[in-house]
Amino acid sequence: MANYHVTKNKNLGLWGAKREGAERSSGYFETQAEAEKAAKHFAAKNGGGEVKIHTPKGPIRDSDTVAPGNDPNPPKDKRY
Repeated sequence: MANYHVTKNKNLGLWGAKREGAERSSGYFETQAEAEKAAKHFAAKNGGGEVKIHTPKGPIRDSDTVAPGNDPNPPKDKRY
C-alpha cells in the first residue's frame, strides 16, 4: 500500500504528487486536479492507499482512499 500527498512546490509553482516518505515528487503538474488524478493512479498501481490533498499553504484539505486500500473512516451512507 502506498500513500501519496498532493502539494504545491513554491519554487516551481507546480503541483506535485509525492509518495509518503519519498524525497522527491513522482511528478509535477500544472493544476492540483492533474496532480490529484496522477497520485490516485500511482496509489492504485501500488496496491491502493490514501491520497492527501493539501492547500497551497500546506494544511491537508481533503483525503481519498484508493482501492484496494482500507478506509480508516468509511462513510456511513453506503449509497455514495
